[in-house]
Amino acid sequence: MLTRWARAAVAVAALVLGPGYSLAAPPDPPSGYTIGAEDILDVTVWNNTGISRTVPVRPDGKISLPLLDDVQAAGLTPKQLKADLTRRLAKYIGSPEVSVVVREIHSLKVAVIGEVRKPGRFDLRGRTSVLDAIALAGGFNDFARRSKMTIVRVQGSTVTRIPCDYNKVVSEGPIETFFLRPGDTLVVP
Repeated sequence: MLTRWARAAVAVAALVLGPGYSLAAPPDPPSGYTIGAEDILDVTVWNNTGISRTVPVRPDGKISLPLLDDVQAAGLTPKQLKADLTRRLAKYIGSPEVSVVVREIHSLKVAVIGEVRKPGRFDLRGRTSVLDAIALAGGFNDFARRSKMTIVRVQGSTVTRIPCDYNKVVSEGPIETFFLRPGDTLVVP
């Protein structure tokens, strides 16, 4: 169920995009978001400023808090981490009220490599198409073979290579195949 704010945002986006464009829902609802490495979290313990703080999720997936030292955060939802922190803090504080808010998401990244002006890894801020990724990478170099691009997608132990023709994407519009997922690599030969 969309909140009033979310319905208003969808209506504004529909006006800005105009007819012919679909508004896709975000990849995961906020309650289902899984915390990842490099995300920034606000951990608040009600009435306890000594423990409450903003913490980064380290590359090993853990956060550090007073009294608790290292706590696994990556791979958990904010609700699961809240329950774990509440359970752990109960040893030191009577009936702790814990809140976990994802302040910044940095774990959802795609890589763009090859004949682009600024190859690198880029944060996903929502649904990202191949065209969006090329724009983030500063556009093509003079020698880019636009019709020979490939999306490399790793799912578990399976590596999938999806051919991607820039001219087809531009002429037909972004189709589902040409939206990138976290962890994808766009190769521009």
